[in-house]
Amino acid sequence: MSKILPFQNELQGALPVVIGNAEYNNFKALLFRISEIIELSGIEKQAIQYILDDVTQDSLKFEEQKGKITTPLSEQMQMSIQEKVRLAIRVTIARKLTKQSYRPFSVRLAESQLLQHFCLIDRIDKIKVPSKSSLERYEKMFPEKIIREMNTILLKAAILPEIETEENRLMLEGSISLDEYFADSTAIKANIHYPVDWVLLRDATRTIMKAVKLIRAQGLKNRMVDPADFIKAINKLCIEMTHTKGKKDSKKKRKKIYRLMKQLLRKVALHGLKHQELLENRWEETNLTKKEANFIIARIDNILTQLPEAVRQGHERIIGERFVKNNEKILSLYDKNIHVIVRGKAGAKIEFGNTLFLAEQADGVILDWKLYQDKVPADSKILKESIERLEKEYDNYTPHSATTDRGFFSKTNQKFLNRKGIKDYMCPKSVKELKERLQENDFCEHQKRRAQTEGRIGIIKNSFSGNPSKGKSFNSRNLSTAWSVLSHNLWVLARLPEADARKKEQAA
Repeated sequence: MSKILPFQNELQGALPVVIGNAEYNNFKALLFRISEIIELSGIEKQAIQYILDDVTQDSLKFEEQKGKITTPLSEQMQMSIQEKVRLAIRVTIARKLTKQSYRPFSVRLAESQLLQHFCLIDRIDKIKVPSKSSLERYEKMFPEKIIREMNTILLKAAILPEIETEENRLMLEGSISLDEYFADSTAIKANIHYPVDWVLLRDATRTIMKAVKLIRAQGLKNRMVDPADFIKAINKLCIEMTHTKGKKDSKKKRKKIYRLMKQLLRKVALHGLKHQELLENRWEETNLTKKEANFIIARIDNILTQLPEAVRQGHERIIGERFVKNNEKILSLYDKNIHVIVRGKAGAKIEFGNTLFLAEQADGVILDWKLYQDKVPADSKILKESIERLEKEYDNYTPHSATTDRGFFSKTNQKFLNRKGIKDYMCPKSVKELKERLQENDFCEHQKRRAQTEGRIGIIKNSFSGNPSKGKSFNSRNLSTAWSVLSHNLWVLARLPEADARKKEQAA
C-alpha cells in the first residue's frame, strides 16, 4: 500500500466581494462548506489510495514483463497523481451541483472564479481548466465500488463522534442517525428514443451506412450507390409509415411499407458486410490505426448480429399482428441492459431503463442505493439485500425501523424484519390490515415521513443524475448514479446546522 504524501496547496487568488446577490452568496457558502466536509471526512484519501495502488500494480506488472528491476513511484509522479485525483473528485461534484453536462460546465468553470476556487485550480500564475473530454475521463476514473466506499466514509464521519471532543468529525450540530430507514424504488430512464419497431430499422441503416462511409473515405470501396441514398430511402419510408396512421386501410399500407423496409435492409446489410470484410483484410492500406479499424468493424458487427431479430420482431408485430413478450424485445440496438418498466403512474405508465432502489434516513441522507442491471421481479425482493448491504458497510449496524410503500410488503419481508429485530412499518397490501395499522400512531408518523422519500427520488433524478440519464450504457448510468448520490449527500450535509463551537470559531 502506497503512503499518501502531504498536500502542498497552491497559492490561490482572493475571490471578489459580491454585494446584493443572495443566491450567489448562498451558493458560495455551500461550496465552502462542501469543500470543508470533503477535507474533514477524508473521502479524498480513500480515492487517492485506490488510484496509487492501481498505478503501482500496473507499473510493477509492466516492469516485470520487460524484465526490469521494479522501482517505486517517484514523489513527483505520486504528487501529480494525488492532485489529479483531488481535481477529479471536485470537478465531478461541482458539475453535479450545477446540473450541467460536460461541455457547458467546462465553459462555466473557465469563467467562474468561485468554481475554480472550489476545484483548487485558481492559481496565481495560471489557470488550467479541464476540457469536456477530461471531465468525462475524470468521472470514469473510479469504479462504482470506490464511490460507494467514499459515501460510507462520509456518513461514518457524520455519525461517529471524535474521542476528544465528543462531536462528529464534520462539526455538525448533532450526529445523523441511521435508526430510521425509508426505502422506495423508481426507474432511471435510458437515453433512447421510444423503441418503435420500424425505427430500429432506421437506426440500423444509419449506423451501417455511416460506418461504410468511413471505410470508403479510406479508399476501400465496393460497388454501390452513395451511402447517403440509403439513409434518405429509409427516412422516406419512416415518414410514410408515420402518415398511415388514421387513414383508410392503414394496416395494409403499414405492411406494404414494412416489406419495402425489409428489402432495403437486405441491401444495407450486404453492403455493410462487404465493407467490413474489406476493412478486416486491408486495414494496413488505410490511415486508420488498428484500434480505430476494430472499432468500426465492431460497430458494423453489433448491428448485423441484431438485425435479423430486429426485423423478425417488427414482422411479428406489424405483418403477423402477433404479441411479442417484453423480455424478447430489442429496445435499443446500442444498449442491451434496458428493460420495460411498468410503473402505472400518470405520465409514466411505461418507462424504458433500469430500476433504481434508494434508502434514506430521517435527515434525507441516502444510506443505500442500487441500480439494477437485470430486470427486478418486484420491490419486495430487494429489501432484504439492502439491509444486508447496510450491515456489511456499517459494521453490522441495523436500523431500528424500516418504512416502505406497499410494493415492498410481503410475508417474507415481515419475517426477515422480525428476525433482525427491526420494527416493521411497511404499508400492507391488504385494505383490512392497513385500516388496523392506521390506528397505530407510530405507523402513521413513519408513513407520513415516507412521503418525503418520493421527493428525495425526484431530487436525485431531476437535479443530480438527470432524467433520462445521459449515459449511453448501463456502466455509465451506474457510475453517474453513484456520483449523484455522493454529491447529493454532500449537499444535504452541508446544509445541516453546524455545531455551536464551530459557529463561535467562525464568529471570532
